[in-house]
Amino acid sequence: MRCPFCGNVDTQVKDSRPAEDHVSIRRRRFCPACGGRFTTYERVQLRDLVVVKSSGKREPFDRDKMERSIRIAMQKRPIEPERIEQMISGIVRRLESMGDTDVPSRVIGEIVMETLARIDTVAYVRFASVYKNFQAADDFDKFVSELRPPVLPDD
Repeated sequence: MRCPFCGNVDTQVKDSRPAEDHVSIRRRRFCPACGGRFTTYERVQLRDLVVVKSSGKREPFDRDKMERSIRIAMQKRPIEPERIEQMISGIVRRLESMGDTDVPSRVIGEIVMETLARIDTVAYVRFASVYKNFQAADDFDKFVSELRPPVLPDD
């Protein structure tokens, strides 16, 4: 593992243990060249996924990119970080188990929205506003009105 401080490729693992989510390994590393200490995480990857954008462009799946967008949507929401990590790992496992290495970006967005809808409605609306490219307040109003149960008239 390359040292993030000096670029030395010969770093040493000082401590390894399961991360809090129990789906990754947390490793404390030491660089003998500069004395720097840093932490890395190791996860199981079943297959290399490729995201197929709506334009047809293909790029490698980036778990960190998806994680950043989910964390932005969940900012200042009362959800434990472990729960968010479990959700992200679950989404990645679901994508990897779909059977195909090529995954349309639309499918990833729909799976993320479906998962967020079950966990936190505010985060779901935040993510949807970017994913569905809301342009005006009316877009929010229309989307949120679809979430509300129909009001039954009083008899």
